[in-house]
Amino acid sequence: MDLDRRLDPEVAAALAKLPILDLSDIPTARATMLERRAAAAADAQPSPAVVRLGCAVVSVDWRRAPEHPFPAPMDDCYAGLSWTYRQAAELDVDPERIAIGGASSGGGLAAGLALLARDLGEVPVCFQLLIYPMLDDRNVTPASVTLTDPRVWNRASNLIGWRAYVGDAAGTDRVSAYAAPARATDLAGLPPAYLAVGDLDLFIDEDLDYAQRLQQAGVPIELHVYPGGSHAFESYAPDAALARRFVRDRDEALRRGLGL
Repeated sequence: MDLDRRLDPEVAAALAKLPILDLSDIPTARATMLERRAAAAADAQPSPAVVRLGCAVVSVDWRRAPEHPFPAPMDDCYAGLSWTYRQAAELDVDPERIAIGGASSGGGLAAGLALLARDLGEVPVCFQLLIYPMLDDRNVTPASVTLTDPRVWNRASNLIGWRAYVGDAAGTDRVSAYAAPARATDLAGLPPAYLAVGDLDLFIDEDLDYAQRLQQAGVPIELHVYPGGSHAFESYAPDAALARRFVRDRDEALRRGLGL
């Protein structure tokens, strides 16, 4: 995949300033990610979900792989969802208007959490916000094969990430749909969804397929694809016009999903 020719120019300029993320050295990769997030947070505005939309945000500090592989992260997310539902009165939130969401691996967790919540039937979820979600451990889509550029989330990174999360089960039928939601065969009855992804994201094919299967299962789905956007482009190029449109679309979708 030719990123240099197809990347949005503003996104490309920001990408050129980033250090290479090498997941073969996980401690160093984590330190690099923390540096990126700190730099992004320094210029970030207060969360529009809190300030502009007027909703509460509950952030789950889920345990990370490889030290804590599946199902530990999903267990943590479901515990956070259940706690929020049980504490709704104390938190002054509407228990019937709880949305779940995340980005990248967090988006995959959110999609898996929606499946788990539906199957258990204990906590109602009104909306799922899936931001370039990581959904499929099999790594057989065209994008997951051809995107090898080390500057972005690529095939090597994805293979390492899935092995960290599900171990040697990656790519086999032993992987749970709660870990890899693309494996789910029944998507009926899931909450309405919003899915956003760049067309140069390694997850583009699996995300498009998941969105189509949600629609076919009767789940209301709003899909946005951003031409020239690589994985997580809005986080490292927040001033790009494409990133501003991405964030505006995302926040408006959340507003609608929560009925605000």
